[in-house]
Amino acid sequence: MGRESDYRMLMKGKTMNLGDIAVKVGGKVKGNASIEITDVRSLDNAGKGHITFLTEKKLVDKLKVSKASAVLVDSEQKIDTAQVVTPNPMLAFARLMAHFHPEPRPKPGIDPTVVLGENVTLGKRVTLSPLVCIGNNVRIGDDTVFHPGVVIGDDCTIGDNAVLHSNVTLYRDTILGNHVTLHSGVVVGADGFGYALDEKGQHVKINQVGNVIIEDYVEVGANSCIDRAAMGTTLIKEGTKIDNLVQVAHNCTIGEHSILVAQVGVAGSCTLGRHVVLAGQAGVSDHVTLGDQVTLAARSVATRDIESNGTLGGFPAVSINTWKKYVTIFPKLPDLVRRIRELENRLSDIDKKKDGE
Repeated sequence: MGRESDYRMLMKGKTMNLGDIAVKVGGKVKGNASIEITDVRSLDNAGKGHITFLTEKKLVDKLKVSKASAVLVDSEQKIDTAQVVTPNPMLAFARLMAHFHPEPRPKPGIDPTVVLGENVTLGKRVTLSPLVCIGNNVRIGDDTVFHPGVVIGDDCTIGDNAVLHSNVTLYRDTILGNHVTLHSGVVVGADGFGYALDEKGQHVKINQVGNVIIEDYVEVGANSCIDRAAMGTTLIKEGTKIDNLVQVAHNCTIGEHSILVAQVGVAGSCTLGRHVVLAGQAGVSDHVTLGDQVTLAARSVATRDIESNGTLGGFPAVSINTWKKYVTIFPKLPDLVRRIRELENRLSDIDKKKDGE
C-alpha cells in the first residue's frame, strides 16, 4: 500500500486528459476527450486511468477485456474503450513513456573524488559522479552526465547532453556528439585487432593511431565495444542504436539510423549504409559494404558486398526468400540422402541383372 501511495505521489502533476494526449501524439480522440490519464501501460497490465496501445489486430479480443481507460490505435476499433487514433501507436507510446517516466538525472556538480587532468574544459550544468577520471585536454559540453567510474582518456571531446553510465571508458582522441548515451561497460577507442607475422611466425602489433567518432543521438548498449581505427576514423553516424554486447571493429563506418542488435559482430573496414538492421548475432566479414536499408536476419553472415534495399539470411547471407527455402529443406536432408542411396542401390541391382543376361 505504501509503495502504491508513493508511486501516486510521484506521478502527481503528470496526468493528462485524452484530448491533450491526442495533441501530443498527433492523433484524434474517439470517445470522451476529458478522461484523465495517469500512466501508459501494456495491454496485460493496464487498468483504470491508464492508456495502452494496440499494434496487432489479433490482440483486439484482449483489448476488449482490458481495464484500460483508453488505447492508442492506428484505425478506429469497434470497442467501448476510448481511443486515440494515430498513424504510429508505438511511436505515440514512446513519446508518452517519455512524459510519464522521464529518465532520472542526478543534480549537476563535481564529486570530491573526481580526478581532472590538465586543461579540462567543462560546460554548464555538468555532473561528474564519484570516481570519475578525466585525462588531459578534454572538452565536455553542457548538461553532460558522467556516472560513477567513468574514465575519459586524453584529448577527448564530448558534446552537450551526453550521458555516460557507470564504468564507461573512452580511450584517447575519442569524439562524441550531442545527446549520445553510452551504457555501463561500453569501451570506445580500444586498439583495433591488427597484427603482422614476422620472420619467426610471431605476431607483431600494428599500432592503431586513428580514433573513433560517434555522432549525435547515438545510443550504445552495455558492454559493447567500438575499436579505434588503425589510421583514420571508426565512424558511428547520427541516430544509430547499438544493443548490448556488440563489437564494431577498426575502420568501420556505420550509417545513419542503423540498428545493431545484441551480439552482432562487424569486422574491420566494413561500411554500412543508412537504416541498416543487423539482427541478433548477425555478422559482417571484413571489408564488406552493405547498402542502404539492408537487413540481415538473426545469425546470418554477410561475406560479400550487398546492394541497397534487401533482406537476407543464412551463412553466407542470401535473399531471405531463398534462405527460407533452404531452411525448409535442411530437416529433410537425412531422409533425402537415405532415399537417394536406396535409389542408387536399386539402379546398381538393375545394372547387374542387365550385365548377367
